[in-house]
Amino acid sequence: MSDVTVSLEDAHVAIVEIHRPPANFFDAALIRAIADAYEALDGGGECRVIVLCSEGKHFCAGADFGATRGANAAEEPRSLYEQALRLFRSRTPVVAAVQGAAVGGGLGLALSADFRVATPDSRFCANFARLGFHHGFGLTVTLPALVGQQTARELLYTGRRVPGGQALTLGLCDRLSPPEALRATARELAGEIAASAPLAVRSIRTTLNGELADRVAAALEREAAEQDRLRATEDFSEGVRASLERRQPRFQGR
Repeated sequence: MSDVTVSLEDAHVAIVEIHRPPANFFDAALIRAIADAYEALDGGGECRVIVLCSEGKHFCAGADFGATRGANAAEEPRSLYEQALRLFRSRTPVVAAVQGAAVGGGLGLALSADFRVATPDSRFCANFARLGFHHGFGLTVTLPALVGQQTARELLYTGRRVPGGQALTLGLCDRLSPPEALRATARELAGEIAASAPLAVRSIRTTLNGELADRVAAALEREAAEQDRLRATEDFSEGVRASLERRQPRFQGR
């Protein structure tokens, strides 16, 4: 099976599903496949709304740092962010169904959608600083837009986990569902959007987004540059090592 599948359901709703269970770690190839799916649906004529979902325990745990520290590590973030920017330039509204964890870049992927449906067991986490790393995936733009500047600072500085109920209060998700009804709830929201005039929805979305993609593009440049710089630090090595060993990191500021 492909890492990303697309199926068009009734009521003009398409399901774009990630298949890398259980954690659904991403790389540039996976984000490219999602972007390709979005672009194909943009031009297909039938799809009015996309539901982005994942197979397995977690929506997306971001990048697998334990697997991307080889010779191509420096190129990977920039290649990945080239593909991520394509998600923000797509024209079709997206509802993300977030089960389990949306962590690090996985949070960035969730926040690239127009809406998020979660469960009380879902958790949202910008854990970059706990890895000795700079955040990415356009979170510079998307996170403050949803939760406000001060809450975004707190979440990025501390890397704390936000459970589903609190995520709803903060604005990280838009609807809360029992775990067994998550996809049905996401499809219900998508169906409500699809029932509206599609040309009007796309026009409204374009107006509301404004220069979102351009602001994300500028943010991605800064984020990637800082990730390149911090990747060479001892703190980053310690943060990744501590995460893999499931212990508290011992950062030295170097």
